[in-house]
Amino acid sequence: MEMAISLIRTSISQSQCVSVSHPLIHSLRSSTLSSIDESLRRKRLLSSCAPSQLNPIRSEVSFCVGTHLIPHPNKVERGGEDAFFVSNYNGGAIAVADGVSGWAEQNVDPSLFPKELMANASNLVGDEEVNNDPQFLLRKAHAATSSIGSATVIVAMLERNGILKIASVGDCGLRVIREGQIIFSTSPQEHYFDCPYQLSSEVVGQTYLDAMVSNVELMEGDTIVMGSDGLFDNVFDHEIVSTIARCRDVVEAAKALANLASNHSMDSNFDSPYSLEARSKGFDVPLWRKILGMKLTGGKLDDITVVVGLVVSS
Repeated sequence: MEMAISLIRTSISQSQCVSVSHPLIHSLRSSTLSSIDESLRRKRLLSSCAPSQLNPIRSEVSFCVGTHLIPHPNKVERGGEDAFFVSNYNGGAIAVADGVSGWAEQNVDPSLFPKELMANASNLVGDEEVNNDPQFLLRKAHAATSSIGSATVIVAMLERNGILKIASVGDCGLRVIREGQIIFSTSPQEHYFDCPYQLSSEVVGQTYLDAMVSNVELMEGDTIVMGSDGLFDNVFDHEIVSTIARCRDVVEAAKALANLASNHSMDSNFDSPYSLEARSKGFDVPLWRKILGMKLTGGKLDDITVVVGLVVSS
């Protein structure tokens, strides 16, 4: 269990406004398929990121997406162990995978499995057999992954009618925000504290059949926040909502959330979602410190990946 220590945060990012014909695969960069949300800003968004730009085929709704990744301070040179992809297929598809760092103890690079898993998922997102089913996409991407390792993963696929299909294994998460309120949240899957479900190269791991599957009906103006546990272990839901509300566009929102999570992760005095859960599971400071009124606090140092999507309508 890693709690916060004082280290310099490093963030590597780029931003670009693109209309894509192929999925974008990311492991260490910030990108966008659009800009601008909220009231008057939404008008600018609709003109700068029209659904027709994302999908030449007629569509009712689609995603405008901003992303940001900050690697663990000790893993900056390697780029961290998270991976993600953004695709313009159908109404849009987004996914995050978080490599399990324990593989490093066996001289295995923990980043290889999630990166290959995301590359395979990106290549298969439009596969006829997948048929817009994120759970089946996990099945095929996992089967095609040959790297040793394991990862938690979440995939969300938006249909043109506004139905968001979600499949997740482990503790990567997703929130849907509508008019300043979170109307949907995924729940983490854990064997026990700090040991999430994961897809693995080993037969002892979980499979697509263990995925938590959800369907959510979205509306124009809804915001989706997806991330690895580096986000949700360090940032409370109310902080996510308030951060989204004050950002001009999805790129700024993704970067702001990642930076907030990074700052919290290094603050040993911050009573984070991670430290709250740890105490609820019986982890705390020694008794003599409790007597002095102390308690276990601090964020969790980790790779932090944030994907923010705004639903726009034609």
